[in-house]
Amino acid sequence: MDRFHAMRVFTRIVERRSFTHAAEDLGLPRSSVTDAVKALEARLGVPLLQRTTRHVSPTLDGEAYYQRCLRLIADLEDAEGALTGAKPQGMLHVNVHGTMASHFIVPHLPGFLAEYPGVELFISEGDRYVDLVRDGVDCAIRVGRLPDSDLITRRLTTLEETTCVSPSYLARHGVPQDLDALDGHRMVGFHSSATGSVLPLEFISNGVARTVILPASITVSGAETYAAAARMGLGLIQAPRYRLEEDFRRGTLSPVLTDTPPSPSPVSVLYPRAKQLSPRLRTFLNWLFAKIRNETAAE
Repeated sequence: MDRFHAMRVFTRIVERRSFTHAAEDLGLPRSSVTDAVKALEARLGVPLLQRTTRHVSPTLDGEAYYQRCLRLIADLEDAEGALTGAKPQGMLHVNVHGTMASHFIVPHLPGFLAEYPGVELFISEGDRYVDLVRDGVDCAIRVGRLPDSDLITRRLTTLEETTCVSPSYLARHGVPQDLDALDGHRMVGFHSSATGSVLPLEFISNGVARTVILPASITVSGAETYAAAARMGLGLIQAPRYRLEEDFRRGTLSPVLTDTPPSPSPVSVLYPRAKQLSPRLRTFLNWLFAKIRNETAAE
């Protein structure tokens, strides 16, 4: 195994915190991954990784070597690409909210993969907190306000939010004409993995944000279940409008309180802080910014 290939193996072990997961990602036998690290440590004369039965982490020397490897690998890929016209290649792990993936990303992927056939995408779905480095995630796409972290955070766009209910709910409870008329109404609770609590409904009235918590017979933690509960007449919900357009067309949900809409939700991409991005991640991010901005501008 050549030196640069061994560096790639080592960086993946650090990112995945596992010899086994790194071997699976790279399509190599676990023994080859182990041998590559042993050879690196023998040549450098220092231990690079601390190993326990459940966890692998870099030593101080290993962390410094990891950062240098990232820059060297990116420089090599850039240099080869510039001279040979080679395009980025390799595995790219993107974590994204499921509805964002199906609406904004997947429809455009045939074009991206046709242009960059050497890139293999793994799209995992969810809105829970993920440790990008530990879980081997190259970037994550999240909706909403994000807590401070050591990750690079770049705003992609904002999404228009709306409040809506089902016709069956309106038949029982009536149409709320303003915020003061919400007494006696109910909401579907949404439990946020980011805050660990149920999100209140939010309304912008005369330029001021006002939050309201209504009684909830059901609380959920998934976007699809959230909308499904609203369709069954279980209460008011607030969600990005793009996810509800089909319901509005079919009449299964109706917008309400349109004069006091929720504030728009920011959409951000997060990725680990590094002095130099890999060519495949940089290429994907550039493509992602262009596609999502075009898509949301069209809406």
